[in-house]
Amino acid sequence: MSHNINITNLSGHDQEFEVRGWNNNQNMTVPAGQTSVISAADGSSGAIIALHYGFEGEQAEITKDGFGGNDFIDMSNIMGAGGNMTVQQVNNPSTRKGDPIFMQNLNTAWQAADSPTKQSLQPCVELDGAGNVVRIAAIKDYPQLETFVRSFANGQTYIGNGAWGGSSGDPNDNNQSSAAQGDTDIQVTYNDGDATPPTTAVSQFKKPQSKLVQTHQRDAAPSGPGIILNNHTSSQQTYAFYNNFWNGNGTAGANFDRPDPTVQVDANGSLFVSLPTSFKGRVQRGTQLPATWAEFQIAASNDNAAHGDISLEQGCDGAATISATDGSGQSNGFTNDVLSGAPAAAIQNKPDGTPALATTMGNWMSGPNQAAIDWENQVVGQSKAYIQGGTGVPDVASTNQCLAVDFY
Repeated sequence: MSHNINITNLSGHDQEFEVRGWNNNQNMTVPAGQTSVISAADGSSGAIIALHYGFEGEQAEITKDGFGGNDFIDMSNIMGAGGNMTVQQVNNPSTRKGDPIFMQNLNTAWQAADSPTKQSLQPCVELDGAGNVVRIAAIKDYPQLETFVRSFANGQTYIGNGAWGGSSGDPNDNNQSSAAQGDTDIQVTYNDGDATPPTTAVSQFKKPQSKLVQTHQRDAAPSGPGIILNNHTSSQQTYAFYNNFWNGNGTAGANFDRPDPTVQVDANGSLFVSLPTSFKGRVQRGTQLPATWAEFQIAASNDNAAHGDISLEQGCDGAATISATDGSGQSNGFTNDVLSGAPAAAIQNKPDGTPALATTMGNWMSGPNQAAIDWENQVVGQSKAYIQGGTGVPDVASTNQCLAVDFY
């Protein structure tokens, strides 16, 4: 007899998994917002392992119909992490294993860590340009990483090796091997955000589709939650939306490499992009940095309205504004050409050769550019766009959950 293993990807991007023990040991990619199903014979064992940048990360380890006729399931981060994953028997949350917000808790601990701790973890922690942890290496290879992870995830996932080969292991790891209840289908859930399994039936998960309605009329009326993109240039432009990897209280995990969606807007044209109310991130020209960011969320938790601002922290490739579409008249940003006349020291070309103002906060390519900071403070100012973080940039809110972003 066999049962199903449902692998649900709640994230906004396709996710590749390494499959051991089933699926002919072939990797599989689960599309964004969808569930893939594999068959697992009773008595079989294996693992579903999330891959990040080609490295193994969090993994669900499963034995079907094991000792006493029970399934044995656990979550393990021994080989590393780059996302959130849980595993449980279908419709039985009491059997759930794993921390559904592992990466968020990891980043909270990282931000609170002292300098010596961060220094010791440098060989095994990968950061993005904003200083957020996007991946950790195999915990088994770094004792200091095991100590760090136990500070926030002890008892929720396999961190060390547990009882094995004569070693008594850590009792919190040993407890991860407890039996589930009987022999049923298994639910594995992945997400960049909360990986708690939804209550909706697995068969109903479908990839969300962005509804694109293009018009050449400026300031087209909103058609629900989303963004109206206005291209004020004389050529067709590509714009990329990036949903944050995670969101905290005043912090966020910026997404640098997984745009969703990417759209094109005709010269002097407009495009309405429908987005889920859970979207919190940005839109920028193309997918390369440096670039001007229009940062926004569609439905804030405190008032359910859309909120946004303009940021030059990761560069500036031209002017941009962000405006409410609910009739309130709120708007912020700038429309003047800030590239012409900029000092040469402030310019950093994109990989495709397009000139832009360099980052003011630093990233993996370079540190903060003082010439860009000085120039942007002179020609834009902190009241119109974030230049070096902090405060002073008025928030633009739209009660109808739709903002207009104009790129010049």
